[in-house]
Amino acid sequence: MSSAAATYARNSKTTASPREIEAQALLKAARQLQDVVENWRGPDSRLTSAILFNRKLWSIFMSDAISDDNPLAAEIRQNIANIGIFVMKQTVEIQTDPAPEKLKSLIDINCNIAAGLSGRA
Repeated sequence: MSSAAATYARNSKTTASPREIEAQALLKAARQLQDVVENWRGPDSRLTSAILFNRKLWSIFMSDAISDDNPLAAEIRQNIANIGIFVMKQTVEIQTDPAPEKLKSLIDINCNIAAGLSGRA
């Protein structure tokens, strides 16, 4: 087997499901936010970057939740949208009045949903 074929075979076995990819993205956002908390130096580019990444991620989740072709039950889609609205409101609050303790709720939400997506909840 050629090197390229061997690499493809290895990667095709380790390709994550969409749920796992979503969980990994949520955990990445949580790690970025946690890093800001642990190394708080006031509002800086790390905070801006972490908040922006998390906001973009939740914008995608919210857009998908309200999409007519989303196969999830209406109640689940509504719950995702409601959490997304909370995340957006919390993000505005953090941007308006930055404080490390305000990031905890975003970190907890991301970690808890990631655990559920990965079947660890």
